[in-house]
Amino acid sequence: MNWYEKLNQYFPIEEMKSREHMESLLKELPDIYHKDEGPYHVLMYAELDNFVFVDYLFVSKDARGQGLGHKLIEKLKQKEKPIILEVEPVKYEDSDTEKRLRFYKREGFEHAQSIGYLTRSLSTKENFEMEILYWAPDGETEEMIFEAMKKTYDMIHTYKDLYFYGESYQPVNEVLTFNERSEHDNILENL
Repeated sequence: MNWYEKLNQYFPIEEMKSREHMESLLKELPDIYHKDEGPYHVLMYAELDNFVFVDYLFVSKDARGQGLGHKLIEKLKQKEKPIILEVEPVKYEDSDTEKRLRFYKREGFEHAQSIGYLTRSLSTKENFEMEILYWAPDGETEEMIFEAMKKTYDMIHTYKDLYFYGESYQPVNEVLTFNERSEHDNILENL
């Protein structure tokens, strides 16, 4: 099974970019967009001057509990930049969402409670919500994480969207919001 099939089987359809989109990012933005893969993992990420965005992290069920996810995150932490990623809110019918959140909490990630993220899937045409987690080595603020997410959305998520999907994603200001006095619960708090 190739790297795209592994990701496509693991991640929900509304979160998946097309193969063409991801291959174009790798080919056309090689200084920014990267793939790290092995027999039991696929890590897709964007590295910019002041942050790293984890687009997809897949660890095979056959390798879970062996420290592979930890090693991959440690490799990114060595870059000494904030690491940002998107996660699904906890779905109690899907035990993987809670396991995923527990993993990131153990790795020192925080929940960006000030950032709202509501987008529409081009494949399902339905709205869905995501949460932002981040690791901040130098105490970077949620406002900085918000600016980095806006940049990621514009550079990575919507890259040539009209070409790949026949329509455009919503503009970033309709998808991402920032509210310092957020009512969002900390999704990592009770894990």
